[in-house]
Amino acid sequence: MDYSFSAKGHKNILATHASTIEFTKDSELTLEGDCIAAVEADFSLEELQKFLKYGKIRVIIEAGSEKEEITAVPNPSFSSSKEMVIRKSDFTSERTFAIRANRAASDLGRGLADALKKGADVSIKITTLQ
Repeated sequence: MDYSFSAKGHKNILATHASTIEFTKDSELTLEGDCIAAVEADFSLEELQKFLKYGKIRVIIEAGSEKEEITAVPNPSFSSSKEMVIRKSDFTSERTFAIRANRAASDLGRGLADALKKGADVSIKITTLQ
């Protein structure tokens, strides 16, 4: 199963958080949001919830010619229609889409982080692995 959505980079994207990465529907971002990788995300909560029954997922982030992949385990209690957080830890909340991720914001290649900071159009694709 696959699902894709769009988002945008932003001048205040730092992508330096060591344990989380987030996509938000907000259009503005302060420098305090160091885990946020993209704004104006147009994901559908209903579509994302279809992945929650699977054992493992892959999240592919593309901006221009830059591409990164994250693998993680979906959180069955994810229910946020505004923010989507992927965590390296086992911590869950309604905002947590997936846990036990192999990468966080600080693990993104600097080429991708730079493209995000320049406001690039972003494509996020989610696929099932198990």
